[in-house]
This record gives sequence, structure tokens and C-alpha cells, in this order.
Amino acid sequence: MTRRSPSDLRILHAVRLLGYADDTAIADRAAVTKEEAASWLRDAELRGWTQHTAFADLGGWSLTEEGRAENERRLAEERAEADPERRIEVVHRDFLPLNARLLKACTDWQMKPTAQDRFAFNDHTDDEWDERVLTELAALGEELGPLIGRLTEVLTRFDGYDTRFETALRRARLGQHDWVDKTHVDSCHRVWFQLHEDLIATLGIDRGAENPTGSG
Repeated sequence: MTRRSPSDLRILHAVRLLGYADDTAIADRAAVTKEEAASWLRDAELRGWTQHTAFADLGGWSLTEEGRAENERRLAEERAEADPERRIEVVHRDFLPLNARLLKACTDWQMKPTAQDRFAFNDHTDDEWDERVLTELAALGEELGPLIGRLTEVLTRFDGYDTRFETALRRARLGQHDWVDKTHVDSCHRVWFQLHEDLIATLGIDRGAENPTGSG
């Protein structure tokens, strides 16, 4: 049976996935009201799990070390109950080859080697080069859908990664280049990074140990 995570875990986990975000973004990611998110975040701050910091006119929440540990403890409890067959582990193994392809696609979007400079910046004047990258991202999107389907059969909180990825790719194809790899929008790379973080957090895996050369 598919399990729906309780709202307090979804809020805590949203802070983990977003890294640093305001009440609205956390509420949207956790699928709760802004009021519920704000109230819970203040309570979590008193417990030492979250901290609110502000820079100029921008403010947001992040997890403390204690909050990260609490998140991982709660995720482990949830996984033990919801996934005794360890289906999420299987999906994670299937995800890793796709992750390597995503990393290469994003690298190719950012750089276009020349005979003089193998690290030359991609100025996006070569339509054929960019189209090859976008075609690869589209292929990854097609493979992502079934993986998300398998994950949501276990935990509903995995729902939506594939549609977010498709939305970002659609905007990239319209010429909005930021939607491939930038972090200030819900780009293909940002969606993929959050999914990867979701998987390793759920499984209790250290990102560096999983892939010493980096990850999507």
C-alpha cells in the first residue's frame, strides 16, 4: 500500500531538499499551508532542528545538524514500515546510470570544448550542439517517469519529480536556457538534484561515498 508521509515529516524533509528557503517555498514543497509550515518551523527552531537566517531583505530556513539527524531518523522509520521489500534501493540502483548521463548533459550544456580550450564556455551559438543536449535530457525524462511511478507506489512524497522535469525541459526548448541547469529556477538540474537528495536521504546514504566524483 502506498504510504503518505505525515505533514511534519514532509515539512522537515522539504527544508532538507531545498537547502535554504522561505515559508512559502517550504509549504509548497511539503504540500501544506503556509501557516502550517510557518508554525511547525518555529516549533522546530525551539527544538534545535531548524534555524532562520536573513540577508538584507531575504530570509529563509535551513536545517541544523540536529535537524538533519532527526530527518534521517524519521525517514529511516518511515522506510522500514513502508518498504520492507526494499524497492527504493532497487530504484536507486537504476537511477545511478541515469544520473551519470544527466551530469554529462549538464556539463555539455555549460561547456563546449574547442581545439584550443577543452573547458571553453558554451555560448549557445551552436544549435546542433545544444539540440543534442536537449534531446538527451528528453530521453532522460522519458526514463525518469517510470522510476517515479515505482517510487510513488511506495511513498507518495516522491510524486511530481517527472512532471517538474518535463516542465523545465519545455521551457528550455523555448529558448529559456536557465531552465536546464540554473538553481534560481526549478530547472532540470535542480529537480534532478533534489530527487537524488531525496533518494540518498531516504536510504541513509552519504552522497560523497556513493559517488566520489560528484552527483546530480
